[in-house]
Amino acid sequence: MKIICIGRNYTNHIDELQNERPTEPVVFMKPDSAVLLKQHPFVIPEFSEDVHHEIEIIVKINKVGKYIEPKFAHKYYDEISVGIDFTARDLQDKLKTKGLPWEKAKAFDGSAVIGEFILKNQFNSLENLTFELTNNNETVQKSNSSHMLWKIDELISYVSQFFTLKIGDIIFTGTPEGVAAVKPDDVLEGFLEGQQLFRIQVK
Repeated sequence: MKIICIGRNYTNHIDELQNERPTEPVVFMKPDSAVLLKQHPFVIPEFSEDVHHEIEIIVKINKVGKYIEPKFAHKYYDEISVGIDFTARDLQDKLKTKGLPWEKAKAFDGSAVIGEFILKNQFNSLENLTFELTNNNETVQKSNSSHMLWKIDELISYVSQFFTLKIGDIIFTGTPEGVAAVKPDDVLEGFLEGQQLFRIQVK
C-alpha cells in the first residue's frame, strides 16, 4: 500500500503559505509506516516545533490501474473519507529553502491519519462535499470539494501516468486553508458531510 499526496490543490491554502500556483498537480508520497495506527495518539516528533494539521478528502483505490482516462477514473474507487497530512512546517521550510525533498517533513512515522471509509454512493456528487476539522470542538479548517483545482477523478488519472495504482492505495487530495500548529492535549476530529470519520489525541 502506498500513499500518494497532492499539494497546493486549493487556492486559499496556496495563498496562506505564499506558494506559487501550480500548472499541474504537485505530487509527493508517504510510506505505509506513516499511517497512524488506529486508537493511537499522534505524538509530536522531537525534530519539529511546528507540526501543522492538514485535513484532506481521501480515496481508496479498489483495482489496479495505469494510464487511467479521467472518464474512467470513477471506476477505480468505491470508498471515500477524510484524513490528516501532518506536516513539520519548520523542517519543510528549511528543506524548501535548500531545494531539497520534503519527505522528512511530510512522511515521518504517524504523519498520515486515515479516517473510517464510507461508500461514495452515499453522496449525490463528489464535487460538492463539505469537510471539516475541529480542534477541541472548534472548527479550524472547513471547505468543500468544489474548491479543488483538480477534482478527484482528474487526480487519479494524473497520478496513474507516473505510478501504477494498486488495490488499497490511498490518495490524499489536498488541504484547504486554515492549517495551524498542533500542541499536546489537542483533540482533532474530522468530518465529511457531517459524519465524524476520525478522532485523535495529540501528545
